[in-house]
Amino acid sequence: MNMKYFAATIVGILGIAHYADACTGITLRAKNNDMVVARTVDWHGDEMNNMYVIAPRGHTQKSLTPDGKMDGHEFTSVYGYVGIAVQTPDFVIDGTNEAGLSAGLFYFPEYGEYPWYNKNDKENSIADFELVAWMLSRFSTIDQIKEAIKDITVTNIDPSASTVHWRITDATGKQVILEFIDGEAHFYDSKVGAISNSPGYPWHITNLNNYINLEPGTSNPKKLGDFTLRPFGSDSKMLGLPGDFTPPSRFIRAALLSNYSIPQKDGYESAMKAFHILNNLDVPLGVEFDSGRATNNMPSATQWTIATDLGNRVIYYHTMYNRTIRSIDMKNIDFANVRFQYAPLDTAKVQTIIPIKVK
Repeated sequence: MNMKYFAATIVGILGIAHYADACTGITLRAKNNDMVVARTVDWHGDEMNNMYVIAPRGHTQKSLTPDGKMDGHEFTSVYGYVGIAVQTPDFVIDGTNEAGLSAGLFYFPEYGEYPWYNKNDKENSIADFELVAWMLSRFSTIDQIKEAIKDITVTNIDPSASTVHWRITDATGKQVILEFIDGEAHFYDSKVGAISNSPGYPWHITNLNNYINLEPGTSNPKKLGDFTLRPFGSDSKMLGLPGDFTPPSRFIRAALLSNYSIPQKDGYESAMKAFHILNNLDVPLGVEFDSGRATNNMPSATQWTIATDLGNRVIYYHTMYNRTIRSIDMKNIDFANVRFQYAPLDTAKVQTIIPIKVK
């Protein structure tokens, strides 16, 4: 990376680190046991430099340190991977490797705390925004990550920036949430396949108990004195589902809508179902700002959405500019020989529209 590009990239990265926004993730399992992990990526500050990345085996990356230099931990890919990155191809936000390990980071302000950074031990330091690339390039199982993370120090790109947390899934179907609390790594078994932002994962699981009354279906008529109560429409048993865009409310929607969805026959159908579910978690740009104070006019605060069929190693995504779903089939990539490459998610920032020809 040339220094001029690097300097410009750092400015953009620090903006994201300080003003990162809402993201929501869900997990679906198909009838044939295929597993799909899907999520939104939301940031309202301005348009991020969003790109897909293809990394071969043998690709070497050196981590950024809080000193603003690329002189942290160096790691070389054992596994090739495909991911979606922001600002720089080193900063993979979500991706999957050829062994079926998937990882993604989510904003986690106020509740996380990384280990203390020691510049004398910088060769073992990895920036939080590079941890996904480290996991995808080096490991095939969650157990391997749990062991290896003991020997590294995860740091902020900027010491004053917020922390993030991670969702990790491997080919066995195991899924965990990784959070750093008081400088210590905590791995929580993913109990409902959902993730959002703060507070910590155990709090979100406890908060689900507040919605024990919600279930699929329509309520039956009930007598109240001489008056008969009737639902205004279907789905009335879900009355009370929180509809705002705070992390607790998005977590509840993600958990209930994904767990109550109808299981699909395979990974492809489940990935398509995931996009429909995640439509309920899109963040309209207008709600992010006080009235009349919006700083930009992007199509959405949800800049891109990804659904990954882990069993078949296919990544699907669409963006705020073009909701046409695109795919990357990892089975067609020769990770031993492909070159390291990256490209914008959108070749043209315009919605694909197919005119209907009337005869």
